[in-house]
Amino acid sequence: MISHAVWLYHVFSLSLRDVELILAERGIMVTHESIRQWGLRFGADFARKLRRRRPKPGDTWHFDEVFLRINGVLHYLWRAVDQHGVVLDILVQGGRNATAAKRFFKRLLAGLKYNPKRIVTDGLRSYGAAKREVLPDVRHRTSRYLNNRAENSHRPTRRRERQMQRFKSPRQAQRFLSAHSVIYGHFRPRRHLMTAARYRHARAEAFGVWQQETCARTAV
Repeated sequence: MISHAVWLYHVFSLSLRDVELILAERGIMVTHESIRQWGLRFGADFARKLRRRRPKPGDTWHFDEVFLRINGVLHYLWRAVDQHGVVLDILVQGGRNATAAKRFFKRLLAGLKYNPKRIVTDGLRSYGAAKREVLPDVRHRTSRYLNNRAENSHRPTRRRERQMQRFKSPRQAQRFLSAHSVIYGHFRPRRHLMTAARYRHARAEAFGVWQQETCARTAV
């Protein structure tokens, strides 16, 4: 029940009250506040388990950043994806300078323990400064047209931001989006590149991994 509620909340653009209503239709009486607590308690744990099951990332990483307005203050959501569109990590920061870029690079490398062969960014100079210090031997391509993978991966975030009527704090945004990017992406393969049979197989695999990693945890 808990894993299903968390799945509904992260995979679809549903509010907590929407999830409460769906569960009620199935005879499960639980408040939206309980669902919120489940998301806080189990969402990050589920995402961490799914992240461990992911294959090694591709060797080309795309970076992009978008603004988030939190309590009237401008923040930036830094995001990295590989050439397959898999979100590697995200980081909410108050800055958009070289220091912020280096912090994101170091966080990403520490989490993945793997270096890419090439990175692709837009024209923000902060990336170049961070790359020279943190990834000096990696090729760097700057192009706003080649960076569509990273830019498109922001769309689910924007939808959730509207649904949640903006994030309340940087900590809340980081906590939710870290889990959301992994759980949402786990069930969203690049369907337009797959045959119907391959997509059904990938979907069945995704559900199998989800059940293995979440049901065992909640049963403890």
